[in-house]
Amino acid sequence: MEIRPILSALLRNKTGPILVAVQVALSLAILANALYIVQVRMSVSARESGLANEQDVFTLQIRQITAGTHEEQLANQQRNAATLRAVPGVLSVASSWQMPLSRSGNYTSLSVSRKQATPTTNASIYRSADSLINTWGLKLIEGRDFLPGEVPTIDQNVSEESSGVAIITRQLGEKLWPGSTSFVGKSFYFGTGDGAREGRIVGVVEKLQTPSAQISERGEFSALVPLRATGGKSFNYTLRAEPGQLERVMKEAENAARKNSAIPVIVKVRPMTEFRTTRYRADKALAWMLLTVSVLLLLVTASGIVGMASLWVTQRRKQIGVRRALGARRVDILRYFLTENFMITSAGIGAGVLLALGLNQLLVSQLELTRLPPAYLVGGAVIFLLLGVIAVYGPAWRAASISPATATRTA
Repeated sequence: MEIRPILSALLRNKTGPILVAVQVALSLAILANALYIVQVRMSVSARESGLANEQDVFTLQIRQITAGTHEEQLANQQRNAATLRAVPGVLSVASSWQMPLSRSGNYTSLSVSRKQATPTTNASIYRSADSLINTWGLKLIEGRDFLPGEVPTIDQNVSEESSGVAIITRQLGEKLWPGSTSFVGKSFYFGTGDGAREGRIVGVVEKLQTPSAQISERGEFSALVPLRATGGKSFNYTLRAEPGQLERVMKEAENAARKNSAIPVIVKVRPMTEFRTTRYRADKALAWMLLTVSVLLLLVTASGIVGMASLWVTQRRKQIGVRRALGARRVDILRYFLTENFMITSAGIGAGVLLALGLNQLLVSQLELTRLPPAYLVGGAVIFLLLGVIAVYGPAWRAASISPATATRTA
């Protein structure tokens, strides 16, 4: 089939083809980026927190009406921990000032030299008097856990003392010392300047997400620091239950904590799965919204192609009849409309690819998003080519079914 006659016909009636091409271009640009964002958000929401079998982990907070003295708080902490460990089904208990994915926690600037003008990065600091590696099931890939003698005991109201050792995640180590593969024995600083406190790395865990669980690599910039502290009214613990016993253990642990206190206390328990659900609720809602928009875009684009093709068939009934009278077969008429639509859709796809790249550049500059992979552009192009063929096939078949006598009589 000659392309020139089809192109000539399109140039004589530019408005319709241009509108369809523009619609395809806009839809492709939005669809490719929307599906990429959906994939990124769903991948993020499925990331491992670093905790083994996190469905068996929960937190328990005990809040007292009065804080008490330093000695009283230490005694309460030890009594609470012993009470929780005695609950049937509890495998491990550790004090914990914050939780991964909780969206609330402490962050500290870190540097590798006191002489730095600006810190190297910020990291989430998990402080505990117990082994979070055991309770959370963190994977230790280098070094060791903290020793009992490395856990200082302080009253935060009168002291800012801290331990001189830390366990960091592999991602944080690679950020502090790019190119290094071993981090145990290295020293870093909390902050910058002469007042920066030094810390020495004694262990490295494979993964531990921050409370915010950022999309970028910063979501795994975490460090563990040993510390037993008083100075507040709340005691926070994280517990691991036996597999399949979480609901029962949570209830019994809450009741035990209430009975263990000589004064009224407020006890709150939350499973780790609740933190994950809350953290990624907005991401999943965004993904479903973008999927809905994508489906609507495909439907609108398909209806536009069908409507325009139907209009062209109506306007060309006489032309179709004459061609049929001169010996054109049904397949020739069908091929004509399919080729015409292919040319319009291809023009729209070409413009859509450029538009998609421009839109992605804007998203990269404004959001924590990486470059759009070529696969999404190729996939989008294939989708719209197939959509164009399917959408135009019905009107094209009706055109091919027009008899010469009917077409010339009703034209």
